[in-house]
Amino acid sequence: MAESAFSYFFMAWINPHLMFLTAAGTFAGIYIGAIPGLSVTMAVSILISFTFSWDVNEALALMVGVYCGGVYGGSRSAILLNIPGAPAAIATAFDGFPLAERGEAGRAIGVSTVISVVGGFIGVIVLAAAAPMVSEFSLMFAPRDYLLLAVMGILLVGSLSGESMAKGIFAGAFGVILGLVGMDPLTAEGRFTFGTVALLGGVHFVIAMIGLFGVSEALFQLRQIGTTPVKQDVSKILPSWSVILKYLPLSIRTSFIGVFIGALPGTGGDIAALLAYDHARRSVKNPSRPFGKGAYEGLIAPESANNAAIGGAYIPMLTLGIPGDAVTAVIIGALFIHGLKPGPMLMIETPHLFWFTVGNLALANIFLLIFGLTGIRLFAKIVELPKGILIPMIIVLSVIGTYAIENSLVHVYWMLGFGIFGYILKMYGFQVGPIILGVILGPLMDVSYRRAVMSCRNIFHAFLLELVTHPISLILTLSVFFMLISQTPIWPWFLNLLKKKEK
Repeated sequence: MAESAFSYFFMAWINPHLMFLTAAGTFAGIYIGAIPGLSVTMAVSILISFTFSWDVNEALALMVGVYCGGVYGGSRSAILLNIPGAPAAIATAFDGFPLAERGEAGRAIGVSTVISVVGGFIGVIVLAAAAPMVSEFSLMFAPRDYLLLAVMGILLVGSLSGESMAKGIFAGAFGVILGLVGMDPLTAEGRFTFGTVALLGGVHFVIAMIGLFGVSEALFQLRQIGTTPVKQDVSKILPSWSVILKYLPLSIRTSFIGVFIGALPGTGGDIAALLAYDHARRSVKNPSRPFGKGAYEGLIAPESANNAAIGGAYIPMLTLGIPGDAVTAVIIGALFIHGLKPGPMLMIETPHLFWFTVGNLALANIFLLIFGLTGIRLFAKIVELPKGILIPMIIVLSVIGTYAIENSLVHVYWMLGFGIFGYILKMYGFQVGPIILGVILGPLMDVSYRRAVMSCRNIFHAFLLELVTHPISLILTLSVFFMLISQTPIWPWFLNLLKKKEK
């Protein structure tokens, strides 16, 4: 059995055709992920129509490559243009773009590439060693626990919003309201649509992300139209071993956060990256720079977590037939098309598929390191373009990426509206990141809360009781409570009061 697992693990490594497909998928994924609007989910969905007549191993090799490359690729535009190419790269932009503004885009991309590969390999190791155990533990999470995780994500915006927690909470809550626009998932009735049919489909978070990050940033940079572009230092892209070893402990910790969050059905790399970023802010005592001002720790934490979440997302998919995120949901569809049945029987009937996927993910991470460290000098030149060229280019890319989602001009208008709105928010000191996180987490909060209350037979006090009587729920509830009081002015005031009494 061990011999068989070993041979299937290295199948893509010794088969030139499968190796080429993995490499091609990884290369394409990097550049698809770097273009705002061209999501990894969209790319994998398109691949299904091209690969349904292929052998299952060939189809999976290409999809794994695109998946790994796409999650990493979103960091490039996040660092260079402050436009996350994917939701999982939102947290990367918090410190990645300030590094580019300092002329360190080349080094930032080099560090993020190596750390992403470290996170990816940790995800693969956990997938290979502990898939059944992690899957069983993830099934212990009830709807109320997903609600608490989403609330934690919203509360984290306080630590991502500069000095004002109130502004961060307001922006996050506004994003939640935007995320609830559209058809009610349980009753199919319109919510916040104001009788407009176009709003029944809801607000697409990618459209909001491109507008609030891309167009608003372009408008914000119009004030610097006459400034000289910052010269980027691309003399040393590959980080030294001392740099890697310095940040390795943080990378390992945040990678395990990524695997754990990725293994929870329906979460994904965006929530994993956010929680990892917050962990870095709270655990790193002496960052290289203040967080939000170009701290390498703020770049490393989300990048290791979102790539580790790939291995985590495969855990419930392969062992239980439950998608860990949107991409694995599409891959489950591909497995059904090829006559396979994802779930517990997949591990029994076709165990070779599990080990082939694990080996393929490991191979894709090797290609990610190779391709991720190439083309950086060319990419870094983007930041050095004069503002008069760069700003129109950002707007054009934003329009193209938005239109490509569903070939709809209405989406383009929405994106431009979000861009103007984001510009106004920035002028008054609000951060746009919490709004996007609210749009993403809003539906999860809504569905989880309603399922949790319905499981208690609509008795609200029974729902509140469950928050403190189940171990996982109790831990999460206490985490939410301590996060709330640690980010409010009451806590420092209380500590100062205790010190005065001691004196």
